Amino acid sequence: MRIPTVALIGKPNVGKSTLFNRYAGKRISIVDDAPGVTRDRIYSMCQYRDHKFHLIDTGGITLESGEFNKDIKIQAELAIDEADVIVFIVDGKTGLTVEDDIINEMLRKSNKKVIVAINKIDNKLAKENIYDFYKYGYDDYISISSEHGDNTNNLLELIISNFDNIKDIEYDSSILKFCVIGRPNVGKSSLVNAILNEDRLIVSNTPNTTRDSVDTPFKYDGKEFVAIDTAGIRKSGKVYENIERYSALRSLKAIDRSDVCLLVLNVEEGIIEQDKHIVGYALESGKAVVIVVNKWDKTEKTMKEFEKEIRNNFAFMPYAQIVFLSALTKKRLHTLMPEVLRAYENWNKEIQTSPLNNVIHDAVSLNQPPSYKSKRLKIYYVNQIGTQPPKFLFQVNDKNLIHFSYERYLENKIRESFDLIGTPIILVFKNRGEK
Repeated sequence: MRIPTVALIGKPNVGKSTLFNRYAGKRISIVDDAPGVTRDRIYSMCQYRDHKFHLIDTGGITLESGEFNKDIKIQAELAIDEADVIVFIVDGKTGLTVEDDIINEMLRKSNKKVIVAINKIDNKLAKENIYDFYKYGYDDYISISSEHGDNTNNLLELIISNFDNIKDIEYDSSILKFCVIGRPNVGKSSLVNAILNEDRLIVSNTPNTTRDSVDTPFKYDGKEFVAIDTAGIRKSGKVYENIERYSALRSLKAIDRSDVCLLVLNVEEGIIEQDKHIVGYALESGKAVVIVVNKWDKTEKTMKEFEKEIRNNFAFMPYAQIVFLSALTKKRLHTLMPEVLRAYENWNKEIQTSPLNNVIHDAVSLNQPPSYKSKRLKIYYVNQIGTQPPKFLFQVNDKNLIHFSYERYLENKIRESFDLIGTPIILVFKNRGEK
């Protein structure tokens, strides 16, 4: 099942960001008494018990005029659209307001699951106002204090109780699913169209024309695939000029559902920090990655020059293969799918124990681990314990002696001996005899 999404919605200063930070386990959102300080939606991956979910914080919806507040309303609407479960946070201290009524109308139109969280119950006046909110007629109400944590775990229980009803498209495990991720207007939809050899998706020179992620099953060389084109947001006007920042969650969702991620770069615009953020989530999720440099016919740079630039910027994933092509002219398009297949096969690769141990034994003989306080790491045995991505267990004398530089050395030696292009690998160290 896909990872659900929970959105926190409400007017300004009701405690959304305080609750978000409590659930995220770190102070990501700005918390301030001034209304409207959380202008942007902010995302976090959260876990409670055995359940993972995306959490969205939003700016407070207010009646005040101005482009700022209009922008906040648009962001909140996007968050509502993304969410599987909505937590409508109201202020028990101030009681019902016209703004709450307006938000209620938005939520009613969404037909999404809504939980009303009446915040600030630590205030005496709040306890008198609680029942006023029951006029909205939702099934679930809960009184909380996001600041002091009262009932916040009970709210989590209520949230996750709705996850079992979330359905998603399911594909056979043998079907390779890849998503196309990247900034708006780098040519993601054009690339999918080129692969499919037909115009199934909307293609436009205006960023953010793909409204939702689009799944397209197809066959290539007799094998079944599903291409997932990640969405932008279709908006116009200067109030929306930076709205592409708010489509990030759709990329995260697509990555969760995929086996291989294609990071598309626009050679004309170069590499920016946002590209690293997008692919960083794919890395954290353990997905195979292929880097696609699009619009290659539009530059005077050589492949060697641009590859060096990519390697410098994406030093954290040197295993990702780089493909240069033009989706528009289909130049070098034939080089892409073989690399997608290769990354997928390596992501699922199983390496026999005997040759794996031989590689590690030779690596240790060539370069002994550094000693620490007169103790030296000893590696007794290595075996693969998982795939997607490949995971290797090292049984050692003292796992606390492993240094990150030596761990990287061992990873490099494994990669030199076995084709693991396109996939991350995980090294786990365990003391011999440890359960």
